Amino acid sequence: MNTSSPRGLQRWLLGREASWHRLAAWVESSRDGGTRDSAEVIAIARAHAGLATDVGLARSVLGTRVDLTLRLEALLAASSARLYRTPARWRDQARRLFGTTIALRMRALRARLAVVVSIFALAALAGAWLVNRFPELAGLIASEGMIRSVQSGELWTDGLLAVVPPAFLAFSIMSNNIVVALFAFTLGSFYGLGTLYILLMNGFMLGGAFAFTARYDLADELFRFVIAHGVVELSVICIAATAGVSLGEALARPGPHSRARAFQRAVIEAGQVLLVCVLFLVGAGIIEGYVSPNDSYPLAARVVIGCAFEFLLFVVMSGMWKRSPTA
Repeated sequence: MNTSSPRGLQRWLLGREASWHRLAAWVESSRDGGTRDSAEVIAIARAHAGLATDVGLARSVLGTRVDLTLRLEALLAASSARLYRTPARWRDQARRLFGTTIALRMRALRARLAVVVSIFALAALAGAWLVNRFPELAGLIASEGMIRSVQSGELWTDGLLAVVPPAFLAFSIMSNNIVVALFAFTLGSFYGLGTLYILLMNGFMLGGAFAFTARYDLADELFRFVIAHGVVELSVICIAATAGVSLGEALARPGPHSRARAFQRAVIEAGQVLLVCVLFLVGAGIIEGYVSPNDSYPLAARVVIGCAFEFLLFVVMSGMWKRSPTA
């Protein structure tokens, strides 16, 4: 084939279009991170080098303002930026996560979050009604020791600090809460059904606990115990469940991508949300270990602590502390 004329060179370049498409697909997929084997890296480097040659030929023969040349230059710039970018530092990654990424992820999840919160609230109401109507169902949400304690006029949390040191109590609670959040997230891989179970179970237990303690005039004491840590704790569980739902939705409705690719992308994006959730669960565990069982904190202080921590969660998740990103 004669490649000395502009028309002949253009035909020859178009014959390499498949290589450009593969490189463009890599550029797009590399935005989500992930690791690649050595063979794929070598193939990408060769495709990039070939593209650089193509751009040079297109510029010299076709000119710099031809559409094909402009397209190749844009692809070369994008692939160069991905290949030769400097490794991200953890401070930059954290700043980007808390600055814009988490807010964008939450905007994408807000419709699902509204549904998850509604399901949780309905489960709590159902638990409260059932335990109030059938008190014997309290055995589903509390141990025999807890039930006997309430029936004798005391919460099972009374005198907790006299038995367990605050540091150990905080560590134990935050570990349990993180496990629950991880279960709510990972069980979403069962098309969201596992997440739904965790959500319904926790909602039922919350409503049932308040209904059972109310029969013995201890609901206000339970509220006093949970208000400092419980608002954020329940909010985070709902957010983690929402992230889990997104995994199930990626499997059920992968869209234009393959099911594996859609699931991988959902795990990466929802995992960023889960990371922030874990940080707040650590804070909630510390509050539950040091503040909630401590009788020296009055109710007003507990309400302030709970509301302030919830407001901090909202500020971080919405990106209010920085300029709000566009969806």
